[in-house]
Amino acid sequence: MSPIREPTVVGIANFNAAEDAATLRGAMKGFGTDEQTIIDILTSRSNVQRQAISQAFTHEYGRDIIEDLKSELGGHFEDVIIALMLPPAEYLCRELNNCMEGLGTDEQVLVEILCTRTKPEIAEIVDTYERLYNRPLAEHMCSETSGDFRRLLTLIVTSVRQGARDEEAGVDGARAVEAAQQLYDAGEAKWGTDEEIFNKILAHESFAQLRLIFEEYKNISGRTIEQAIKAEIDGELKDALSAIVECVENAPAWFAQRLRASMQGAGTDDKVLVRVVATRAELDLGAVKREYERLYDKTLESDISQGETSGDYKRALVALLGPA
Repeated sequence: MSPIREPTVVGIANFNAAEDAATLRGAMKGFGTDEQTIIDILTSRSNVQRQAISQAFTHEYGRDIIEDLKSELGGHFEDVIIALMLPPAEYLCRELNNCMEGLGTDEQVLVEILCTRTKPEIAEIVDTYERLYNRPLAEHMCSETSGDFRRLLTLIVTSVRQGARDEEAGVDGARAVEAAQQLYDAGEAKWGTDEEIFNKILAHESFAQLRLIFEEYKNISGRTIEQAIKAEIDGELKDALSAIVECVENAPAWFAQRLRASMQGAGTDDKVLVRVVATRAELDLGAVKREYERLYDKTLESDISQGETSGDYKRALVALLGPA
């Protein structure tokens, strides 16, 4: 079973980059900004089309469209639009860098970005990070995290270099049984837990192979791997391993829960809200919306619209959600 692809943004047919660039220039020129035009264009184009608009804008006007947008927009609305204008891997690298810079590290962001993506996606993030910041992602993470959590994240980003997790390769039933037995022996079957085994298997294997391993685990143990992780492991490592398991089984449901958490309690975690909606729109946001409604008996749109966001910020997010 391959990952669920259900984008809410697919780009438009008969796309004309120069025309869109001219319309956007007009929306930002002169007195006041036409925010609605900016929303209409940028939330309906694919990222590839937005990159073409960006190039056309520089070519026609000798200006950087991102700089122009930043000078015209503000607040969380600006955050959404800039998230859309950057190539996806570059945007995620900036988010990773932000969560590690300064005082303290936001481990939840590391989990959200690195434990939920396939090996080819991680490989692109690793290469882009080094290009943008002139230092390996693994090295930066090592200085900001510790213990088994650090070892897991390091394995995730270094195993792509060794091609350890090949998404294209077929699954191997015999190897899945062996790995499931190793996980059982490392956790439930012994006193104390051998986190290294969990780290190694969950970081190295492809999502398709992991799916098979988790099925075999249930046959051996009688409980799910998720139940075992929650019983055997705690702290940040538990969150990280659980994220991998949940994304292997149902990534849209994991992201639906992440969105819900960002809007619960006092205030909204706008960074999470923007990042998840902007980065999943061309992947599986349609499926995320459906899971959200199944889990919470409310639509994602209603939760975003009612009290959590307002103005252009709200309009941009709702536009990315696509038709109800």
